[in-house]
Amino acid sequence: MSLSREALVRARVENRTELLSRGGSGNPDVVRVRQDGRDVVVKDFSERGPWVRRIAPWLVAREVRAYRQLADHPSVPRLLARIDRLAFAVEYRPGEILGPHLARRVPSTFLPELRRAVDEMHARGVVHLDLRHRSNTLADADGHPVLIDFASALCFRPGGWGARWLLPLLARLDRRALEKWERQLAPS
Repeated sequence: MSLSREALVRARVENRTELLSRGGSGNPDVVRVRQDGRDVVVKDFSERGPWVRRIAPWLVAREVRAYRQLADHPSVPRLLARIDRLAFAVEYRPGEILGPHLARRVPSTFLPELRRAVDEMHARGVVHLDLRHRSNTLADADGHPVLIDFASALCFRPGGWGARWLLPLLARLDRRALEKWERQLAPS
């Protein structure tokens, strides 16, 4: 995929985008862009102030690393491109934000599939750290989980020291998020 800064600006000007999230002072804008006949999500720090733009390359690199480690994970959007120092693109995976309103609407397979998705993420050396936030875990139209927004994630080399010692400790936060979703989504 080739989505350059110029193509991104052109897409915004031609109104081929949807603002999914206006970044605050320290967060990126998240926009849906139509590119080569498909929808793409772009996280872009270019509209932030100079101090944020100064650390944004590190933030982008960190999140891109998580997406790379999770390449081909069925519940994680594919990384499509690092556009430049301040932006990257992932595939658009539509879904409904989790919450109690979905308790009777997700299939009985959703929660076990979500647990397997998180276990697989951990096996690949990634802890999300923000799965409790309702907008980071979605249910797609077919009732499968989608994990997004790896801005808080930490990555470890599978089999390395960090994966053996730190990842299990940090993974508790992701498991607590799973417990939250199990309480809210379990049929009553």
